[in-house]
Amino acid sequence: MPRPSSRISGIVPSGKDGWEVHFAAWTRKEAGEDIIMLSVGDHDFDTPAQTIEACVTAVRASNHHYTPLPGIPRLRKAMAAASTACTGIATNPDQVIATPGGQAALYAAVQAVLDQGDHAIVVAPYYATYPNTFSAAGADFTVVETPAEDGFQPQAADIRAALRPNTRAILINTPNNPTGAVYSRQRLEDLAHICREHDLWLLSDEVYWTLGGGEHISPRSLPGMAERTLVINSMSKSHGMTGWRMGWLTGPEDMISLLTNLNLVTTYGLPAFISLACAEALENGYGVKEIAERYAVRRSVVLDAMHGMNNITVRGSEGGMYVMLDISAIEPDDEKFAWAFLDKEKVGVMPGSSFGDAAAGHIRVSLCQPEAILLEAALRLRRFASNYRREAA
Repeated sequence: MPRPSSRISGIVPSGKDGWEVHFAAWTRKEAGEDIIMLSVGDHDFDTPAQTIEACVTAVRASNHHYTPLPGIPRLRKAMAAASTACTGIATNPDQVIATPGGQAALYAAVQAVLDQGDHAIVVAPYYATYPNTFSAAGADFTVVETPAEDGFQPQAADIRAALRPNTRAILINTPNNPTGAVYSRQRLEDLAHICREHDLWLLSDEVYWTLGGGEHISPRSLPGMAERTLVINSMSKSHGMTGWRMGWLTGPEDMISLLTNLNLVTTYGLPAFISLACAEALENGYGVKEIAERYAVRRSVVLDAMHGMNNITVRGSEGGMYVMLDISAIEPDDEKFAWAFLDKEKVGVMPGSSFGDAAAGHIRVSLCQPEAILLEAALRLRRFASNYRREAA
């Protein structure tokens, strides 16, 4: 066949080793083994019934025609209200654009602020798609690791050291996937100062904002940041709608207007019936409180079960849908640990190194299972860690 573009051939799989463990666990479970799947961040429960019924009603009402490029007005109004709550800054519909999922919002943000050859800073640990989203834009990037011993909080000095003359943007994620870290106000203020000082864009992935375990602080709310921050958001986690593929981007009106042109050549609008269901879910908060409470309970259950577990230390794990466990005192090779844990105890987890060097020596445990299963997994981990030490001695 003719040669493919370097843009598409340069997009390589992210988190390869970690996903190999996940897919092996999934394959074995499908074959009938008693595998506990704690490796993926997809809810174990269905989308709230009210949202489903809203979608069915919208389909039956003939809402299956083209929609406006930035999203139907009702949806944008609902997203703007959600962004006001999320970011702490009054947001109008012209400051948001609907996208097919949070990943598409991230892609749009990167395309909007970086030209080929520009440089960005990615704060790690990071979600697996981040690096190649920059690669797809032809941009260069530097990964800045956050120390595990500091709770995976970003350090301004490390970010300053990574700046280049052609740096245009910094990408952060709080509450964080994979660590569950929630960035403190002081650390966000430090980041904001760097962005103002060097005239940078801040791309802020806040898809877990309702699952933070406390007050959510968006950098968009800090002085001088509303005009230089693009906030990535999604219905997936907050409203239990991972498969519906609906997200949005919040930013300055002029930037959102330009991004409408990107939708012209990518999405050409979104499905009307899904848009209406999402609007109703946002307007009424379907599932939001219940989902947040569910994950708060699960997080507490897992963290309580970690107490007294020798040589395993909890890092971050303040919000989101995951806890991050430092297992380096048992086995520095987190991939080796994850494979052995799967083989001996039939529990699938993600090796931390799949998300950047800062998470090496850790495993990420998903909270997307009922409490009883999480407790059983914790018992298996306690047994495995004890036996692993004896075998290694």
